[in-house]
Amino acid sequence: MIDVRKVHLLRVLREYGTVTAAAAALRLTPSAVSQQIRALADEVGVELLRREGRGVAITSAAELLIEHGDRMAAEWERVRAELDALAVDEPTAMVIGGFPSALAGLAVPAASRLRASDPRLRITLTEAETGECFDMLSTRQLDIAVIVPLPSNPAPDDPRYEQHPLLDDPLDLLVAATHPLATRPAVALADAAHDDWIAAPNSIDQHHLILAACAAAGFAPRIAHAAQEWNAICALVAGGYGVCLLPRLAPVAADHAVVRLPLTGNPAPFRRLMTCVRRGSSGQRAVSLGLTALRQVASTVEGC
Repeated sequence: MIDVRKVHLLRVLREYGTVTAAAAALRLTPSAVSQQIRALADEVGVELLRREGRGVAITSAAELLIEHGDRMAAEWERVRAELDALAVDEPTAMVIGGFPSALAGLAVPAASRLRASDPRLRITLTEAETGECFDMLSTRQLDIAVIVPLPSNPAPDDPRYEQHPLLDDPLDLLVAATHPLATRPAVALADAAHDDWIAAPNSIDQHHLILAACAAAGFAPRIAHAAQEWNAICALVAGGYGVCLLPRLAPVAADHAVVRLPLTGNPAPFRRLMTCVRRGSSGQRAVSLGLTALRQVASTVEGC
């Protein structure tokens, strides 16, 4: 029987082009990836890889194997859902992941609801950027991910995943309390076109949102400072080092002298939050309960 986990390794290798890059994405050693793909080739009796420059390329047989492997994985998830229905009294484990503000604003309240309503659920929460979430879902490190749409994401109809809208989170302009715009009730994003900006280039999710929103407003932000955590970003804004876009879900500490200004526009800038699970897994008891809890929390988020 073909191990669909090995087929997933083959798919990741196709995406990243080298064994080393694929291993890093999967949090495995290059030797482990090579060994499992060689084992898969032995199992199916065909050549799966060929050398191409400094990297490797997959063969047409490997492409066919990936296509069938995606269908096999989805069917297995549906089988697990049917097995769940026969074991209703058994404890069930689930892992929910997402970027920091989604984890804090949505996943934690959802997990608290679930723990209070069903003590049989063992819930683990983990922080992960959107790009990481897809590989973590495929390797079963996550069961549910909260993500944002990015150009590098798998397509919405990718056969490996089910992706659904969860929440539209407005973006506010964060300025120092002494900034000339701070007294306005709302501003256009273009009003900050000549400001210095603070960005988080190591956070692909947030950095892409800033670049995309500013481009839609007709300018490229002049990024003067870089910070990763919201607390550091807020401190820089309060100190007058620049402005930043702040999702409504992200909190601001009371001791920072900053003002968050709603943005005008039709539509006003926002980030769309999505849920993502392995295709076929949404019927599993824990995953179904987790998705329902996330939707319930999202419906109560003020201002979104």
